[in-house]
Amino acid sequence: MAAHTLPAPLSPMNLVDLFCGCGGFSLGAHQAGFDVKAAFDLDPILTSSYRTNFPKTDLQLRDVRGLSGGEIKDIVGVPVDGVFGGPPCQGFSDIGKRDVNDPRRELLLDFFRIVDELRPRFFIMENVRGLSYKDARALLDRGISQVSSRYSILGPVLLDAANFGAATSRTRLFIIGTDRKRCPPISMEDLLAWQRRPATVKSAISDLANATLVEDPAAGFDVWRIVKRGRPSEYASALRSADGSFTGNRRTVHQATTEARFASLKQGTHDPVGRHYKLKWDGLCPTLRAGTGSDRGSYQSVRPLHPEEPRVITVREAARLQGFPDSHLFHPTIWHSFRMIGNSVSPIMSKAIFGAVRERLLA
Repeated sequence: MAAHTLPAPLSPMNLVDLFCGCGGFSLGAHQAGFDVKAAFDLDPILTSSYRTNFPKTDLQLRDVRGLSGGEIKDIVGVPVDGVFGGPPCQGFSDIGKRDVNDPRRELLLDFFRIVDELRPRFFIMENVRGLSYKDARALLDRGISQVSSRYSILGPVLLDAANFGAATSRTRLFIIGTDRKRCPPISMEDLLAWQRRPATVKSAISDLANATLVEDPAAGFDVWRIVKRGRPSEYASALRSADGSFTGNRRTVHQATTEARFASLKQGTHDPVGRHYKLKWDGLCPTLRAGTGSDRGSYQSVRPLHPEEPRVITVREAARLQGFPDSHLFHPTIWHSFRMIGNSVSPIMSKAIFGAVRERLLA
């Protein structure tokens, strides 16, 4: 399906991002024509490049639990039209412990509390599908009940980034609320109208092959430039920077025996030792996982393998598969960059959701 053309805004629409991370959700909002005035997150590492990527957004390193709607109003300085964000998902994730006593689960309620205090025209909440399971659904319903008297609620709905044109399969749960007095309700049909065919791994990353290293400082971002001639895919063309430069392309160095094992694998199969999935050129990337920070064991998630080269994918290849433009910075280290990407909302899906909401707002 062809991409939508966004309507011109009637007036500036100002948003607030809660639990912003590296800004995948924010990026989609900007691309859909909104202005993200302020963003809040507690993690200084996952947000380390946010100010560079979004210099006009006021990033506040704050614990949302101690944040009030009144403080946000003072920080933003203009009426808040929308609130969005993805509360920490570790307490609800399929691959986690799903500990009902995990204090991070309660941050979900803080999201709805802030919506209730700010009373924006709409809100969008994102999380993992596990939030809809029996052991978490009561908490979700409790949060929704804080705002349901004022807002028309869509959800929880499960949406896959691949169905909106990304090159990765990434299913996430969304709750969307629109103020009954100021916005028509949004429907599932509104969201589905933004669906597109998924991109392939080849269309997403093949043009990065043989990129030239421009600089690689000991501490800082490695910079590369695309030198391969020929027209890139429509997907890659939309993500390329004007001069073909990008960061985050350092290769992980594997032992010779590991490289040999990776090289022997067929595309679309798993490595029997490390359980790495070898990407298929004509397929999709599986969901990219985040791993954990040093405070929770420095666990590194298994990364997919390049379809042809005997190695795991680079940061920039992961970013492309997720739908980030080449101009988007992450972290100078591979580990933290993958944590950023694995925790993020695909900007491609974010743009589609915000685009659907914007059409309702302007209806």
